[in-house]
Amino acid sequence: MNKTLRLSFSLKNTYRVNSILYSLKQIPLVKKLLPDTLYQERGLKVFANILSVLWEIVTAFLGKLLYLGLMVFGAGKLYREAADTQLFLHILLFLTVLGGFGNTKMFDPSKDKYYAIILMRMNAREYTLVNYTYAILRVLAGFLPFTILFGRAEGLPLWLCLALPFSIAGCKTAIAAWCLWKYERRGEVYNESRLNKYIWIGFGLLLGTAYGLPALGWMVPVKIGACLMLCFIPAGVAGIRKICSFPLYREVHQELLSQQTNQMDTAAQVTKAGVEKKISADTSITSGRKGFEYLNELFIKRHRRILWSSTEKIIYVCMALAAGAALLLYLKPEIKPGANKLVSNCLPYFTFIMYAINRGTGFTQALFMNCDHSLLTYSFYKEPGCILKLFQIRLREIMKINAVPGLVIGCGLALVLYVSGGAAGWMDYGILVVSVVSMSLFFSVHYLVVYYLLQPYNAETEIKSGMYRVVMSITYFVCFFMMQLRMPVMLFGSMTIVFCVVYCIAACVLVYRLAPKTFKLRA
Repeated sequence: MNKTLRLSFSLKNTYRVNSILYSLKQIPLVKKLLPDTLYQERGLKVFANILSVLWEIVTAFLGKLLYLGLMVFGAGKLYREAADTQLFLHILLFLTVLGGFGNTKMFDPSKDKYYAIILMRMNAREYTLVNYTYAILRVLAGFLPFTILFGRAEGLPLWLCLALPFSIAGCKTAIAAWCLWKYERRGEVYNESRLNKYIWIGFGLLLGTAYGLPALGWMVPVKIGACLMLCFIPAGVAGIRKICSFPLYREVHQELLSQQTNQMDTAAQVTKAGVEKKISADTSITSGRKGFEYLNELFIKRHRRILWSSTEKIIYVCMALAAGAALLLYLKPEIKPGANKLVSNCLPYFTFIMYAINRGTGFTQALFMNCDHSLLTYSFYKEPGCILKLFQIRLREIMKINAVPGLVIGCGLALVLYVSGGAAGWMDYGILVVSVVSMSLFFSVHYLVVYYLLQPYNAETEIKSGMYRVVMSITYFVCFFMMQLRMPVMLFGSMTIVFCVVYCIAACVLVYRLAPKTFKLRA
């Protein structure tokens, strides 16, 4: 066991260190300072090892802090009339079950597991038990300080706060044991990276129960919620016996990792094949334009299902939600003051919504897979004039695709604000609509600019840019934290419009200066 522990951690750390060094090499300003013999430099390896250890410590605690602080404690503050203690336990109970299935700590087909069990032929049972034990200990250690912090803030007794991490770990252990039992009986391997539609439906129901029922005034009583959470502890203890005695870990991992290996090997081909099915093969499609305008119009017409189908669905859903909200306010006038206050101060929340529904990723992926992937092999296509001309055309098109849902959402919010009692001044309605449209235009510019400056794909359509991942992650977290702000429409809307205009100008200037050097196929 000790040898397996040392080897598994050494393997995982080596993989992580090499990933850190590779990511450093992808940063534009840093890669020029790094030597070509990057992986042989002892000093850099020591630095990467320090970062790896710090990352292990930070992730053990930071993820739990964000999870409890935002999804349980923070989300509970949105329900102003609900009892804090009852709401905290209600949300945590259903999210714990969801997390037990979604993050088992055992059935994740990771690369380090593939290297250890398949390539290095390590003892599968020892490797699994060692790493699973470590993962569960991280769960206990990571959750303990924050269940005490947030649990006590919500009025839970200290003994229950101390027991909650063991309940969360017990739920994961019980579900992992059930998955092993299911494999013995039916030969089905649970793969948490390839969940079936029934699991996703279950996740949707659990999320709806966790967050939707409190909005309707119903929650699991405190005593029942506490008892159910505590029941996970003996269930986990019973699951430990099954996990320790299970004899078929190598067979499970061989099937699990073969699925993942095949998935990694064919992901690009499968994705491209799926995209190609949505491309129109109608040979009558043509254009009367010339040059890059001709190329762009053909691309838009033939890829309409990819580019516009989701946008049209979003438009219909947003229109239905706005109409439904207006009808609800008409039927229940007593909720108008609360709705008016919510709409007047929740504009920052729509930063994340616009981030979630924008079509930037799908647009740039379609551009690369079905156009740039081939044309970037020709020298004329990489000439500065060609790049900049096509960038202008594409920016216009993606702005159209994202602006329509933004306009519908902005008008819907203005309608709800008016029906619920009105705004302080007529300018608020205009600011509300323009700011939401500005957000949609910001994401249009942002995704296309990042695509041109960091072009992340190689010839096999795999993302190879570490900096691209960093930028996308920063974008996500900034938008996520914007949901925590509550500011009046006039103030936040004005700031949003000014920021979007300034950002769009600056980003386009960067493209004009740098894209001819950066827009190319990756090795």
